[in-house]
Amino acid sequence: MKTIFRICILWLLMATSAEAAPADLPRRMLAETNIARTNPGRYAGYIKEFKGRFVGKAYRMPGSAAMVLTSEGVPALDEAIKFLSRQRPVPELSWSPGLAKAAADLVREQSSTGDTGHDGESSGDLRERIERHGTWTGGIAENIGYGPDTARLMVMELIIDDGVQDRGHRKNIFNSSYRTAGAACGPHPRYRNMCVMEFAVGYKSR
Repeated sequence: MKTIFRICILWLLMATSAEAAPADLPRRMLAETNIARTNPGRYAGYIKEFKGRFVGKAYRMPGSAAMVLTSEGVPALDEAIKFLSRQRPVPELSWSPGLAKAAADLVREQSSTGDTGHDGESSGDLRERIERHGTWTGGIAENIGYGPDTARLMVMELIIDDGVQDRGHRKNIFNSSYRTAGAACGPHPRYRNMCVMEFAVGYKSR
């Protein structure tokens, strides 16, 4: 059975002083995602350290006075740490140029419009974007994060999945069925930065 999943997460920024995201952020996103998949305990350590930045339900952005307001606060981090301590390693994801192009379609549109979510007016929905650049088998999924300008912070936020009841981003990251992925990142008018990652069980790029 073919399956499609769509998950996005928004950050509420209380301040927005930050440098532009680096051009290689998409590749770093894949590298950090693979670290999490193959060594969940290492990411548990990152999140434990991250807890020290919290004041109530907000935390301070590294190297700035900016604060990010979360929905759940520290309990979401504790729940993620507990999950990671029990999670078994899963295989690394390979880089897919076609999936990266599909992700870039949505980033390009939302960088201009300031919209959020998985359905683009010009780029289409998840399936349309992925099928525009290749052929998929088995299942596909999409994670979208808004806010962080480093790969590690973005992947941590997607694993913590603050405010997402079913922790759908996390499920996509640790789904052992997915074997390939592509990502794209860019500026966002409302949330400073955004990254999109597309996952597939199997994918043949055009």
